[in-house]
Amino acid sequence: MNHRFEADKVMADTIKLVRKAQETPCLQPEIKSFFDFATNTITYVAHDLSTKMAVIIDSVLDYDAASGRTSHRSADIVIEYAKSNGLKVQWLLETHAHADHLSAAPYLQEQLGGKIAIGEHIQTVQNTFGTIFNEGDEFERDGSQFDHLFSDGESFKLGDLDVIALHVPGHTPADLAYIIGDAAFVGDTLFMPDYGTARVDFPGGDAATLYKSIRRLMVLPDETRIFLCHDYKAPGRDEYVWETTIGTERLSNVHVHEGVSKEEFVAMRNARDETLDMPKLILPSIQVNIRSGHFPKPEGNGISYLKIPVNGV
Repeated sequence: MNHRFEADKVMADTIKLVRKAQETPCLQPEIKSFFDFATNTITYVAHDLSTKMAVIIDSVLDYDAASGRTSHRSADIVIEYAKSNGLKVQWLLETHAHADHLSAAPYLQEQLGGKIAIGEHIQTVQNTFGTIFNEGDEFERDGSQFDHLFSDGESFKLGDLDVIALHVPGHTPADLAYIIGDAAFVGDTLFMPDYGTARVDFPGGDAATLYKSIRRLMVLPDETRIFLCHDYKAPGRDEYVWETTIGTERLSNVHVHEGVSKEEFVAMRNARDETLDMPKLILPSIQVNIRSGHFPKPEGNGISYLKIPVNGV
């Protein structure tokens, strides 16, 4: 593998981690995907075939913005799949604090168990949005709402499978990719090759940082399966698709294929983001997801309330 995205000092740590995990024959997780049409989000259940140990990645809580009501339709489908296959849920993983859907992790935890986890840089996101939403002192900004905060390069076992958490900021400061056997769950960092890459215009986002993170992912073996958090159907494509490979992304991603320089990418990404509307659910989503999927504490009448900053974002 001798491409434009060749190894340099920035990526040496990634190579070391991945190669170490692949010294033994690379096992493949069993992966089931669940596409949510309302938010274009894909939730994944990945498990080890021999032990039935499982993780659930980027779950969705159904939320109707007009009424402020939630439901568990999407999460219940995931629960039924896990129970019918005898899976033992070990982790409820978030790739980042999503701005387009609310996490169902607390509900899944009640039904299936497992620890809710995200990257340790969620503290940066909590500090930023704690200020934007004028949260009081009762809102902890240390990530303590989550059961575990992964550090960059931290590894753990999922049955017989090796899992590595890689810090891939740029879309937000806290994005993680989870490498499970031969599969990588990259959140919003990359989209399908015909759609490109994540936006960087949220607080704490940065195009140059995203480029560096993508370069980090590009040193994974060509055959590494890539599973995306969203798909929006690029122009001319009729179906939703959310799985590709590192080799395909490297050669044909419309934003960051082999040969695109950092300067070219930064100019393209920033110009494109200026044309994009904010996600419809960004205000409720962020407030909930920085709390690991929990709503703010109910007030005296027993009801939880979300804030809308008027002319403030």
